[in-house]
Amino acid sequence: MTAGIDLGHPQAQAIRSDEDVVRVRQLVRAVAVAVKLSLVDQTKVVTAASELARNTLVYGGGGAVEVTIVDNGRRKGVRIVFADSGPGIPDLDLALTDGYTTGGGLGLGLSGARRLVDEFGIETSAATGTRITVTKWSR
Repeated sequence: MTAGIDLGHPQAQAIRSDEDVVRVRQLVRAVAVAVKLSLVDQTKVVTAASELARNTLVYGGGGAVEVTIVDNGRRKGVRIVFADSGPGIPDLDLALTDGYTTGGGLGLGLSGARRLVDEFGIETSAATGTRITVTKWSR
């Protein structure tokens, strides 16, 4: 158990306010430390999580995140799933273009967050909102 976090189970966190974005960063950092990511990789995954949590709040109208420790038999990692019921991303290709940002976040955009993690998946539609799954593996 790390700072009240049961690392044996997925950790869920609502994203409804700026304070929740801070809590997401703290949760992701705690799990990244627990799986022994390097300091550089901790910083990368926390930065990506911060950008994606902010996007969930600003563009998705809020939502939730689930942080899980994963193990592929060779190494451990952190899997983070962001989900909202917002309007979806109308032009996903544009949103994933390097340098594209609508402002207000860290300026990384989705493409920047994608570069900071090892695995990146996105599902989005106007009917269901957006679900982004990222994973960062230990080296």
